[in-house]
Amino acid sequence: MAVNILVVEDEPAIQELIAVNLEHAGHHVIRAKDAEAALGLVKSALPDLLLIDWMLPGMSGASLAKQLRQDERTRQIPIIMLTARAAEQDKVAGLEAGADDYVTKPFSPKELVARIKAVLRRRAPQATDDPVEVAGLRLDPGTRRVFGNRTTLEIGPTEFRLLHFLMTHPERVHSRAQLLDKVWGDHVFIEERTVDVHIRRLRKSLEGTSHDRLIETVRGSGYRFSANPA
Repeated sequence: MAVNILVVEDEPAIQELIAVNLEHAGHHVIRAKDAEAALGLVKSALPDLLLIDWMLPGMSGASLAKQLRQDERTRQIPIIMLTARAAEQDKVAGLEAGADDYVTKPFSPKELVARIKAVLRRRAPQATDDPVEVAGLRLDPGTRRVFGNRTTLEIGPTEFRLLHFLMTHPERVHSRAQLLDKVWGDHVFIEERTVDVHIRRLRKSLEGTSHDRLIETVRGSGYRFSANPA
């Protein structure tokens, strides 16, 4: 699945190499040459993942990662550090700053793409093409199809994204505001009650195979996807 990746790298040749390979892998790349530019881009819209070079002009990549982790809005964005520092203490410092993974230069573009996929699978499974199945309900992002007990279900594009997020984050209660951010996108100004409308549509699509029961309303809090609904 194509994701938005913000590459924060001040060396033009390396930035270009990373961007070309990530775009070839099907991702959308946004570029920044320093931490200040990266923070400006993140303020406008949240990327799905950040690749941050350690040695940036001005604020270091480690300091940038630490700042992002301290902000509630950006705390959950997956981060991979890129650096020529290979010593164990440097890796530990990068991870302690908030990085999810640490890739040393020089690196193989194929390895980088694989590491990105691994981090997304762990931290943001809704951003991958991995099929997910719960209690006979199967969603395949690659083919954009949903099956209930092997029966194809007709689901609209917004309801598909909503179901994908819920299925990849089961047993958790999500507020309407959280669902708007994660499914519709950050900085999209829509009434929170819009979520209720799409939840109703989603449940209607799942009624035929009785999988609508997996989406629970948690009074006063939001919604939860559960394989064992109350």
